[in-house]
Amino acid sequence: MNRIQLARNFTLDELTRSATARRLGLPNRPDAHQVAKLRQLAAECLQPIRDRFGPVVVLSGYRCPDLNRAVGSSEYSAHLHGLAADISVPGHSPAEVIRWAKEHLTAFDQLIDEFGDWIHVGLLRPRDGRRRRQVLHARSQGGKAVYRSGLEGEA
Repeated sequence: MNRIQLARNFTLDELTRSATARRLGLPNRPDAHQVAKLRQLAAECLQPIRDRFGPVVVLSGYRCPDLNRAVGSSEYSAHLHGLAADISVPGHSPAEVIRWAKEHLTAFDQLIDEFGDWIHVGLLRPRDGRRRRQVLHARSQGGKAVYRSGLEGEA
């Protein structure tokens, strides 16, 4: 199942792989609808980033409900629906990739610079299917994640 090609440079295995799921014995298997959303995410968001910047490392893609709870994510997370991936792009800062993506991706819901370490790429808002085209940055304050509009240091 997991050798399914979602886009030229992305497989289902990449977008469902999880060390936490493996460690906890959780089956992190999306249904057909979630696979279709992962295919759309890979084609519309991840592949264009890959084409521009080179290799993309998928840190987290689809998360089943048990895995999503285990990693402490929101019950409203787009990852639950196959609508988001957390990525890093070796040799490029999250801000650099986001600046390019916000200008060149035709479809996205959120681009978030997560703590200067990785990028959350959301395709659609799960609740209503909207594409808000939000650019945010998250930083830690007092041990909690605080999200602010735009990229850090930009008006």
